[in-house]
Amino acid sequence: MDMETKSQLSELRKQEHFNQKTKMTPSEAIVETLLAEDVEQIYGILGSAFMDMLDLLPTAGIEFIPVRHEQSAAHMADGYTRVTGKAGVVIGQNGPGISNMVTSVAAAHLAHTPMVVISPSAGTPTIGWDGFQEADQVSMFEAITKETVQVPHVSRVAECLRTAFRIAYAERGPVLFDIPRDLFFGEIEEQILSPHQYRVTKKGFGDSEALDKAVNLLQQAQKPVIISGRGVVDADAVDDVQEMAEYLSAPVATSYMHNDAFPWDHDLAVGPIGYMGAKSAMYTLEEADVVLAIGTRLSVFGTLPAYDIDYFPKKADIIQVDINHRNIARTHPIECGILGDAKDVTQELNKRIQQHYPERKLNQERWEKTKERKNEWIHEIENEAMEPGQPMNPRRALLEISNLITEDTIVTSDIGNTSSTSNSYLRFNKPRKHLAALTFGNCGFAYPAALGAKKGNPDVPVISIVGDGAWGMSLHEVSTAVEQNLPVVACVINNEAWSAEKKNQVDYYNNRFVGADIQGPDFAEVAKSMGANGETIDNPEDLQRAFSEALQAKKPTILNIKVDGTQLAPPFRKDALKMPTRYLDKYIHLDHENW
Repeated sequence: MDMETKSQLSELRKQEHFNQKTKMTPSEAIVETLLAEDVEQIYGILGSAFMDMLDLLPTAGIEFIPVRHEQSAAHMADGYTRVTGKAGVVIGQNGPGISNMVTSVAAAHLAHTPMVVISPSAGTPTIGWDGFQEADQVSMFEAITKETVQVPHVSRVAECLRTAFRIAYAERGPVLFDIPRDLFFGEIEEQILSPHQYRVTKKGFGDSEALDKAVNLLQQAQKPVIISGRGVVDADAVDDVQEMAEYLSAPVATSYMHNDAFPWDHDLAVGPIGYMGAKSAMYTLEEADVVLAIGTRLSVFGTLPAYDIDYFPKKADIIQVDINHRNIARTHPIECGILGDAKDVTQELNKRIQQHYPERKLNQERWEKTKERKNEWIHEIENEAMEPGQPMNPRRALLEISNLITEDTIVTSDIGNTSSTSNSYLRFNKPRKHLAALTFGNCGFAYPAALGAKKGNPDVPVISIVGDGAWGMSLHEVSTAVEQNLPVVACVINNEAWSAEKKNQVDYYNNRFVGADIQGPDFAEVAKSMGANGETIDNPEDLQRAFSEALQAKKPTILNIKVDGTQLAPPFRKDALKMPTRYLDKYIHLDHENW
């Protein structure tokens, strides 16, 4: 269905029942509410529980995108939401279909991604009998969603779905919409509301006194530093943060794995913090006297010491801006907390700073120091990438990829040794370009998220960076990419191991490898058998050529990139591991003192 026909149908529906109650079925009420929310796609695997609703989707102009595993559905919706700003929607069969989404919904929860999980459950006549595919889905999702909304009566189907969207957007996360499967059927009188009738889109700029306090702290600061996070991207506030940085001569770091939250090519950009982030950002933050953290919860993992640099300042005054009151001062003590939308707050701060202190704090020395540090960091990681490897240094692969992506390219990255090292190399000048697995840390995120991103923004190149371990959890979605004609490029960094854990066994267990090595197929040949392009690569020159060709290809491409499995990044969590101590005689030879 083309966009013009879809628009005409949408207008017709508004004329019919947007302003009055109309007789309809619950399935129709659900689909019409989805249309009111401008839902274009639903991800999942078909099931009998929601087949009555599913039957309406083609006529409604909503595309149902079938995946190969339900975990991928929520990852696809996550990727779609991050590039469009619109809440993704997923659905599955009651019981196993919904339980398969637990991991990916948990990931979206920690990533603050608005999402609605339509969760058909056992029919009301059989609840509690442990019937076929019955599960307590609400209990499964209570801890990994912002809310679980249960439909108590057929007459409240649309109202409960509206509530799910309201909370998903307001609290920035997934919401479970649980509906007994028999409640898709029946006859109700319902009025379909427009979103502005039941939810607001912004929270404003918060408390005026807190803003004045922040202005005073920033003006008095000698070495202010800004941390720009996911909230800045979601609120389209990057330009406003840039304006503030320039007025204050404040360097800007980006929060962990949100490298697109400030343009890398700006003279005040110092790069990302967190695991395998930029030393230039860490040294700059280490000396700050005031830190303005905008749109970031300052997660524990994202602010841990890195490269043995305990960079997060202990004595600096922290100003934290977040749309969710639960995140304010949750992990670090603050001097000033501002509850509000990242864009509204930053615009108001800019206005007040320039009004009360009309003379710009131009500090040319700071600008030059920032550029110098950034250039030193670039030189360091490029030199590391050029160290020889057998067959190729994994950092060299990341460097070549980062040098070849265009400004419009969307990059998704998975979790793992090499995927996480990409935090050092990925540089973006536009927002909504970097989609990472983030702090839930599950494997299998990047590729389905890339497919969702491509559905959300089909006119730009999309690539995913995935280790061979994580690829084993998502390669089945190559069939989805082929079926949906999504020319996404998967860069599989193949070192034949679970290398993040292998590094722990190197450092803490004297190279005793248990479960670390992977024997996999030729991923390029597997891709070809699934209808995609595929090529195995083991040197930088072929990588440059193959990657450039893949960006221009009209079909999905899998690059099986062979790299050195001995060139590993530091452990993820030095704070969580200790050298092994053994007491029983049979294990005493494993004690670190006996190495």
